[in-house]
Amino acid sequence: MRNFNNWFSGFRSSIANYDYYTDFDKVYRNVDSIKVELNILNSLVGSKDVENDFESIITKYPETLKCIPLLLAVRANEIYAIDGDGECTYDFKNMTLSAEEYKVFMRKTGLFHLIANRIVSNLVDYVTGVETGLDSNARKSRGGHLMENLVESFIAKAGFVRDVSYYKEMKISKIIEKWGYDFSPVSNNGKTEKRFDYVVKTNNQLYVIETNFYASQGSKLNETARSYKQISQEIEQIDGVTFVWFTDGKGRMSSRHNLEETFDVMEHIYNINDLENGIINEVLV
Repeated sequence: MRNFNNWFSGFRSSIANYDYYTDFDKVYRNVDSIKVELNILNSLVGSKDVENDFESIITKYPETLKCIPLLLAVRANEIYAIDGDGECTYDFKNMTLSAEEYKVFMRKTGLFHLIANRIVSNLVDYVTGVETGLDSNARKSRGGHLMENLVESFIAKAGFVRDVSYYKEMKISKIIEKWGYDFSPVSNNGKTEKRFDYVVKTNNQLYVIETNFYASQGSKLNETARSYKQISQEIEQIDGVTFVWFTDGKGRMSSRHNLEETFDVMEHIYNINDLENGIINEVLV
């Protein structure tokens, strides 16, 4: 019998890899897509007559307007603003307003001051910094895939081949279509659909796998443990199918008692330490 406290003590605080912090390839692609327009706007840096010069540019090159929201670290084609002078929705994808109205926006947001006073000297470099900052918002999404990718690396290391002997993000309907297993205990007799992070097929067994990592605490943790406990019990009713759950993360600290209840009744629940100690080769046979 495994000891829960010993198992839980090995949970990690983070599994961030080097690509987690900033996706520079994405940053460079985004900047390159508007580099021509940014270089046109660069002529405004240090301008002695920035408002008239700006009007000349957007009149001749209205496509430069699409860069403006990003100068404010906003990823949108339209921006709404209101003050004592009234309200306005500015369209930066198409020049639907007068040059004067766009000048009001530039003036009131402080962009004219930023550019004309050389607070920034190059808008391409400036936007590269903005894009780097905005990309930090995508860390949550990247973090959600870190555990999936980690588990997959161990599945592949064990000799399984993607789309041959293991499959990523596979729905119950696809499993039934491919192998004919009866998943009615899990799917409520076909009324609900469920997607597993990975499905591994060996000669003897089908393994359906879920993965997650919790770096921070939250109410969802208890719900996940209860849900996977139920799924495990339902899948036990299906001949030839085994449910495996890989979980980790110090965020589990707040829900450790609930997780322990699941640990006590669920045979195949593992953490990263288990992966590193070869559990894939022991279980997926």
